[in-house]
Amino acid sequence: MFYREAGDFSTTYPQDSQTFPIKFDRWRYYAVLFVAVVIIPFVINDYWVNSIFMPFLIYAIAAIGLNILVGYCGQVSLGTGGFMAVGAYACYKLMTGFPEVSMFIHVLLAGGITAMVGVLFGLPSLRIKGFYLAVATLAAQFFLVWLFNKVSWFYNYSASGQINAPERDVFGILITGPNTEAWATYMFCLIFTIFSAVVARNLTRGAVGRQWMAIRDMDIAAEIIGVNPLRAKLTAFAVSSFFVGISGALFFAVYLGAVEVGEAFGITKSFLVLFMIIIGGLGSIFGSFAGAAFLVLLPVLLKIIGVDWLGWPTDIVAHLNLVIVGGLIVVFLIAEPHGLAQLWRVAKEKLRLWPFPH
Repeated sequence: MFYREAGDFSTTYPQDSQTFPIKFDRWRYYAVLFVAVVIIPFVINDYWVNSIFMPFLIYAIAAIGLNILVGYCGQVSLGTGGFMAVGAYACYKLMTGFPEVSMFIHVLLAGGITAMVGVLFGLPSLRIKGFYLAVATLAAQFFLVWLFNKVSWFYNYSASGQINAPERDVFGILITGPNTEAWATYMFCLIFTIFSAVVARNLTRGAVGRQWMAIRDMDIAAEIIGVNPLRAKLTAFAVSSFFVGISGALFFAVYLGAVEVGEAFGITKSFLVLFMIIIGGLGSIFGSFAGAAFLVLLPVLLKIIGVDWLGWPTDIVAHLNLVIVGGLIVVFLIAEPHGLAQLWRVAKEKLRLWPFPH
């Protein structure tokens, strides 16, 4: 009965338009942040960080970026893996070229470089849309992977063709390299995840976000009422690529430590992030987190249940994971296009009205 709007009065416009209008939602949000920042770093170990928390945080940033472009602006993109590679290689060149600069600056600059590349490949969206735009972004995916493989300057002329993250610290605490602590890498990724979520939420609920959604719903009508399609689409590509570049930099420098572009940022990475926002919910920041959590936890749960408990072969479990993900995508696209975020939204509405039926 405590999940009610009774007693929550708004006396100013900022209060009326806040993200969490119900007091219980605000306190729950603060409680989740408190647990994530204060409690989890003291109880996690390497397995939890490398298997669950870091992939979830990094993929959540990538899903937020793609959701801005696809869910909010309605521009189809299949080049997420290539843009993650841009962020990774930009971070690598910055780390090796400017070792005295903070890693926070390196990651943000890698996101900025990816944003400029995203704007370049977003120019076709001014003339084409739908399937043709998807093919154009898919071409960007293959071109970027080919470029990073072909031009040896990007990997500093290494004989192996890989890029390896050198050791870097923040305030004397190592966050890259083989000698890092689990809690340090987790906290570093968590800072960027919170930053990305806050920035994305404020952008999508402001004037820029309304322009994106107007372009998504009907671009001709949006242009008639004064929305500049050039600026709206290119800002969506820039902001989306910025977040995707941050996730790629973190994926390389903090999570893996060494990558080869074809294996780490291939076309499967683009589809994985796309599946996250489809299952989690298009046009929803919470849906980005829900989709990332689902696709990160599902293989872990299937391994525990199928391999450890039931003794199934690992290849059967891997194929079962693909079957479940594919089936859920079909179900969500047909039955609930807004994904897990809409199911969560409906559940909250039911709780607010309980025990009354309407």
